[in-house]
This record gives sequence, structure tokens and C-alpha cells, in this order.
Amino acid sequence: MARSGFEVQKVTVEALFLREIRTRFGKFRLGYLWAILEPSAHLLILLGIFGYIMHRTMPDISFPVFLLNGLIPFFIFSSISKRSVGAIEANQGLFNYRPVKPIDTIIARALLETLIYVAVYILLMLIVRMAGEYFEITNFLQLVATWSLLIILSCSIGLIFMVVGKTFPEMQKVLPILLKPLYFISCIMFPLHSIPKQYWSYLLWNPLVHVVELSREAVMPGYISEGVSLNYLAMFTLITLFIGLALYRTREEAMLTS
Repeated sequence: MARSGFEVQKVTVEALFLREIRTRFGKFRLGYLWAILEPSAHLLILLGIFGYIMHRTMPDISFPVFLLNGLIPFFIFSSISKRSVGAIEANQGLFNYRPVKPIDTIIARALLETLIYVAVYILLMLIVRMAGEYFEITNFLQLVATWSLLIILSCSIGLIFMVVGKTFPEMQKVLPILLKPLYFISCIMFPLHSIPKQYWSYLLWNPLVHVVELSREAVMPGYISEGVSLNYLAMFTLITLFIGLALYRTREEAMLTS
């Protein structure tokens, strides 16, 4: 009995996922450790720089928990989107096999990055809890919905830049450049409510602000997340996904033959 298209894609993604693990970590025994060290280093540096100030301005909120729920979502977005852009070049030889499609490589890479950073998030949250910091997951469904939309958004952005980058290779260099200012305007190091309200209308165009603030609201009782919206995040994500899939549909054959 012939397999359905979904079953073929599922098997393909599983094989690509295992290949990504071997490629990413097979030659480097410390590869898994680096996945933990990078966000941990950011956390320690920011704690050292802003810890005292934030303790005085937000005495009722755990600053390590506050930072983790800004850093990890940003790392998920950055890692998935950047690795999606280079998915075709990294797997070029596999496209000689008919079942393997460019979008399958993005899905496989996104799954690996998601598993890595979810594990890192859980581990670091447990560490800060054992260190005496308080948090409570008050809205688990909101946290899951927010991160699910974040993952889809990250894949969509990566897909758009991957497709456009095949026609205009210089566009692949644009995404890392854009990610640098995003780090500073996504409320990672400061809460939205610390910014004067007249500037909110500019910041709230950024979907990562919604991701970060909604994540904090879900695990930090009493945290103020006025102005952000799960509906806006969902709408922005769906529009971006539609654009990405539309571009991919029109350029899929050209990407495989170029």
C-alpha cells in the first residue's frame, strides 16, 4: 500500500532530524553543553550589569526569571530563522532524492532547535528556582500558545529569507543584521511598562515584544503585560506564514534546479 504524502513527509523529516543531530553535535562532544552555556552567559552578564538596578526598580519580581523569559524566546527566534535560511545549502545533495523538499529541511532544523531550547529553558528555570528565585506557571496554555506561535513565526521568517535569498544571495546576510537591533528593542532587558506609553505604538509592531511579555505573564504572578496581545501575535504569524508559503510554492522548483 502506497504511503500518503503526509507519511512520506513525516519519514523524511525524521531522517533529516537525525541527520541534523549528527551534523550539529556528532563531531563536537561539547556541542550540547554550548547550547546551555550561550544563554547562561548572556544571563550572567545581564545580571551583573542590570541586576542591582532592576532589583531596586522591580523589587517584587525575580530578575533572573524575567531575563530567562526574554532571552530564551529570542534565542529560539534567532536560531530557527538563521538556520532555516541556510537549510538548502546544507542539504543540497539530498534534493536528488525526490521525497526530500526544501521545506522539510526547515521543519527538521526547527524541531531540533525547539527541543534544545525547551530543554535549556527548563534546566535554567530549575536552576534559578533552586537558587531561591520564585516563579509560578500561572497560565501554561498561554505559554504553550505563545511559544508555538513563536516557532511558526521563526520558520516563516526563515522560509521567506531562504526563498528570496536563492534569487538574491545578498539577502541571506540581511537577517543576521536585522537580528542585532531586534535584541535591544524586544523588551529582553526591560519591561514594556517601563517605557513611556507614547512610544508603545512603535514597539508593539514588533511581534517579539508580545512573545516576551506574554511569556513573562504566564510564569510571573503579578507581572504587568499591558498592551500585548496573543491575537496580534497570531495574526502577524499567520500573515507571515502565508507570505512564506506563497513564495515557496512559486519558487520551489527553481530553488531545486538553481
